[in-house]
Amino acid sequence: MTDPARAAVEDPWPAPRARRPVEATVTLPGSKSLTNRALVLAAVADGPSVVRRALRSRDTSLMAAALTSLGAHVDTTGEDWRVTPGALAGDTGVDCGLAGTVMRFVPPVAGLSTGTVSFDGDPHMRKRPVGEVLGALRTLGIDVAGDALPFAVRGTGSVPGGTVVVDASASSQFISALLLAGARYERGVDVRHEGAPVPSLPHIDMTVTMLRQHGVEVDDADADRWTVAPGPIRAVDHLIEPDLSNAAPFLALAALSGGTVTVRDWPAHTTQAGDALRGILAAMGCEVSLHDAGLTVTGPDELQGVDLDLHDVGELAPAVAALCALATTPSHLRGIAHIRGHETDRLAALATELGRLGADVTEHPDGLELRPAPLHGGVFRTYADHRMAHAGVVVGAAVDGVLVEDVATTGKTFPDFAGFWAGLLG
Repeated sequence: MTDPARAAVEDPWPAPRARRPVEATVTLPGSKSLTNRALVLAAVADGPSVVRRALRSRDTSLMAAALTSLGAHVDTTGEDWRVTPGALAGDTGVDCGLAGTVMRFVPPVAGLSTGTVSFDGDPHMRKRPVGEVLGALRTLGIDVAGDALPFAVRGTGSVPGGTVVVDASASSQFISALLLAGARYERGVDVRHEGAPVPSLPHIDMTVTMLRQHGVEVDDADADRWTVAPGPIRAVDHLIEPDLSNAAPFLALAALSGGTVTVRDWPAHTTQAGDALRGILAAMGCEVSLHDAGLTVTGPDELQGVDLDLHDVGELAPAVAALCALATTPSHLRGIAHIRGHETDRLAALATELGRLGADVTEHPDGLELRPAPLHGGVFRTYADHRMAHAGVVVGAAVDGVLVEDVATTGKTFPDFAGFWAGLLG
């Protein structure tokens, strides 16, 4: 039988070229970040609820399976997923796959169970940081065996809670993980960050906003401190917004081809990091318009390079770096050392793979510098990272002969991305 991973390397996907200005209107799947937070809150709420237009992808399916194994019932048969909380009891195992939200958000829920919950995932997942979360859970009164995958949480049915200090400079998910189930702890949680600035703060804002929608009292008035009061988590239905970070490669098509792309249903107000694409693409010379139907981007005659601090929106770095490699002036992307701990070391991977296609790129400890250079075809490796695949197809839309290894990894957040992308480019 053929090894799928080996087949992906031996038969990489020919990225289609945009040979004329791309004119398209795109409807995106729902946000992974919103879907998985909504599922966790629904599983520990005080009654049944519905997650409408939930993203159906590997990460969200793993989250639904994890919460179901703990005792909640997550019905994923329809477009709207119905969640019924249940008794968190019994020994079970959780497959984290490559989903950081599963590895970090589910253990605080597992502490409320009355059994041993074992966690493991894909081989690369064992390299992703989770020790700060597990150490914090011990401080809050949860029995945890291990400091990295694989690890186990031994629940006793209740968690004392209280004050905990963490260094969340590697991931904002460390904070969100402790807040989501915190209201169910006897004393709630008082989470304090000590260390370098927390990256991706919009994701913490997203968590706080959703907690308040569920009637949870959250105090985030002080910098680097978040307090969740103990109490019930009210059952609330959520309508999931489109995944704005997944809009990056599609809007990039307009930017690199001089065409016009509209992403439907772009929210006027959102906590998603992907909303920063509006300012980033405008800085690169695009015309950007937010209107009732969505967000429309029209590309320029020549893409301009940018000097950007992407600390709060690091997940956009791969697609932005790909555009910078196509720009006519130099770029400097800064503040993103933390993306070395994502699905892969994204800074090293981007420097390597863009460089293999001819880009003039310098890797720095916290970012990348890119200077104009002629690009050529070749294999673009993805390292099982969906955002790396996005970068590869963006370059491939502007350069002949780009072959993207393991494009199927995009299924992490966008099922059948390759078919959808190829359809846009004919």
